[in-house]
Amino acid sequence: MSALSLAPRALYEEVAELLRQRIFARELEPGSWIDELRIAEELGISRTPLREALKVLAAEGLVTMKVRRGAYVTEVSEKDLRDVYHLLALLESDAARVVAQQASDAQLAELQAQQTALEAAVDDRDRFFEINEAFHRLLLDMSDNKWRTQMVADLRKVMKLNRHHSLFKSGRIEQSLAEHRDIVQALTQGQAELAAQRMAAHFMNGLQAAQ
Repeated sequence: MSALSLAPRALYEEVAELLRQRIFARELEPGSWIDELRIAEELGISRTPLREALKVLAAEGLVTMKVRRGAYVTEVSEKDLRDVYHLLALLESDAARVVAQQASDAQLAELQAQQTALEAAVDDRDRFFEINEAFHRLLLDMSDNKWRTQMVADLRKVMKLNRHHSLFKSGRIEQSLAEHRDIVQALTQGQAELAAQRMAAHFMNGLQAAQ
């Protein structure tokens, strides 16, 4: 039997990812108008896949569509930021509770390895961000709830729009590391409620640093 051939990734999905990365890299600043004609010409595509891509980004909260004015990169207000961190604290603290209750020794060893890598990346901010996200994704994967994982992924995209990333604040990386150590300790000791409390506090401290 011949292997099934998978359909290539839709053009609009590729365009959405390209624009997503430009937004995260601040090549497209929050509040800025998205010049559809210029981008379509630059990419050598029609405006149809571009508009489909913008619909995807609008559904994720990264783009705001304004009647008769076009698409704009979303600006995150202080209330937006508080709301996003509040929900992340709820969702990820619940994930930490589940992992503390159910994780195998091998899974806990994976988390500890991520924490060790995070410690080693303290002087490389970009690498630190990357491993920090990987740690949280791993925890969510281990909690085994695809709906929670998807919700967190969408919320984290909006969080990246904030001009003042929490880890930019002086001393926050070191504080975040200490909080991670405490979370991992609670997880490895199977202290579910303590792990949940420490994860919630981790996000609330992150919110204070991001404002």
